[in-house]
Amino acid sequence: MNSSTQSSVNRVEGEAISLASPRDFFDLMKPRVITLVIFTACAGLAAAPGSADPLLAAISILALSLGAGAAGALNMAYDADIDRTMKRTRMRPVARGTVSVDDAYTFGIICAVLSVLIMALASNYLAAGLLAFSIFFYGVIYTMILKRSTPQNIVIGGAAGAFPPMIGWVAVTGEISLDAFILFMIIFLWTPPHSWALALYKNGDYQAAGVPMMPVVKGAKSTRLQILLYSIVLVLFAGAPVLTGLGGAIYALTALGGGALFMVLAIRVFNSRAGEAGSAEEAALYAVRSGDKAARDLFAVSIGYLTFLFAALLAEHGFGAYISIPGVGS
Repeated sequence: MNSSTQSSVNRVEGEAISLASPRDFFDLMKPRVITLVIFTACAGLAAAPGSADPLLAAISILALSLGAGAAGALNMAYDADIDRTMKRTRMRPVARGTVSVDDAYTFGIICAVLSVLIMALASNYLAAGLLAFSIFFYGVIYTMILKRSTPQNIVIGGAAGAFPPMIGWVAVTGEISLDAFILFMIIFLWTPPHSWALALYKNGDYQAAGVPMMPVVKGAKSTRLQILLYSIVLVLFAGAPVLTGLGGAIYALTALGGGALFMVLAIRVFNSRAGEAGSAEEAALYAVRSGDKAARDLFAVSIGYLTFLFAALLAEHGFGAYISIPGVGS
């Protein structure tokens, strides 16, 4: 069998038969992203005042996961052309041809509708509305409009990834409070330094695909400065839950220690030559030129930083480890 016949579609009696496997559709949903979505949503749900029926809470998290997967599928369907160009995305299901664009759109839309309906039945209409908006924001506003048109794509588009803890909170309380907004803002402010660190050491990928990420449009030096500035704001804002009483002693220590490490790495990126042109070929996600290691390290550690912040909240509110700080909070 030659290469032209080794495709994702076989022709039998003039009809196309898809060879996509269940794993291909699972991969369409960006499972690694969903893991973080589930985790931050659980933290928001646990931290919210009041109580929720455990079964309905679990169903709400499932609905949120399905919605995040729907957004991922819509993203892959629309971005198949640039995904084929970029080394780190060329093996995604639509890019490599195992799932067709039409099937990816259909799958994404069905999952989106189901997720919103399930959320409405399991929690409340506000949580369902926020979920619907977050899917639309990522699948349409970010993917179809912002990503290919502005270097601020990830700044504005980052709102989509910031909704899960707020939705988890609203699923319990039925309202958006200051603390819910703070959880949203932590992820919103985290997204630019996290994503631009990746963009610095994968600059060639974005340039080849014509995606106007910050290093491509404004250059590496400007991007390193913006990473530093956003990191300062993020680390300072991450202390807000302590001031409102949402975060206790465990959260405070996590924010302090994690923030210090984040700032050290952000300063290293600022003082490095990350993103500058080099001769070495870019390969896998963590294979980088020596000058880009500072950016790679910040990207990797940033995931742990966010995870530990929300893990602290989950431990305090979900597992009874909250220790109040005298004279701080409400």
